[in-house]
Amino acid sequence: MTTESLPQALTARINDVEIVAATPADLRHAAVQELLRQRAVTLGLLAADADEAATAAALEQLLEREVPVPQAGDEEIERHYLANPGRYTAGELVFASHILLQVTERTPIQPLLARAEAILHQVQADASRFAELAQDMSNCPSAQVGGSLGQLQRGDTVPEFEAALFADGSVGVLPRVVRTRYGFHIVKVERREPGRLLPLAMIRDRVASDLAEQSLSRALRQYLERLAANAEMDGMDLIPDRRH
Repeated sequence: MTTESLPQALTARINDVEIVAATPADLRHAAVQELLRQRAVTLGLLAADADEAATAAALEQLLEREVPVPQAGDEEIERHYLANPGRYTAGELVFASHILLQVTERTPIQPLLARAEAILHQVQADASRFAELAQDMSNCPSAQVGGSLGQLQRGDTVPEFEAALFADGSVGVLPRVVRTRYGFHIVKVERREPGRLLPLAMIRDRVASDLAEQSLSRALRQYLERLAANAEMDGMDLIPDRRH
């Protein structure tokens, strides 16, 4: 293997501390950890030369101290429950098939995505060819049965695939390629069986937990934006879509 085939490391600098990672996502994660570590050191929660275990404990303490999450009240919980019925429906089933173009460590992403888009256009033009193309092109064992995944319910697949399956009540070939940790999927929904909305009294704690998670995500994002604004950063934008 030649040195030219090795992936080039990505680097960034935060307040004179250099971080190195293999991918943009890894670099962003390392930058977040470094920003938090430096803040913990500034507040006296952590020694500058602390080991990983001490650092993890200090960062947890830091977030508990500086990123409080308010507890949702009854009215807010009910509004969230009524606004997201699909999330709190049990027994809903989707019968689906897919064509998977698997992404591996050395897979060139853009050519593979272009191939997935081309397959999507083919099955959109003629959905009757879905099983045939799945048998010929899919990297999933389901290719042997025309890409069929059988019946699926919430929790059966990875979150990004589930989100696409249960986004709405449509049937047929989904209009976009679905990206997951496994690769690119062209998905066909054969049919759906509706579920029933669970009573709020039964799942109140779950709804409250979902709201707390959303609140924490927003608060943490705002907190990191403040830290980044007050830091000298070079080589990356910590939150590139902050305008949205």
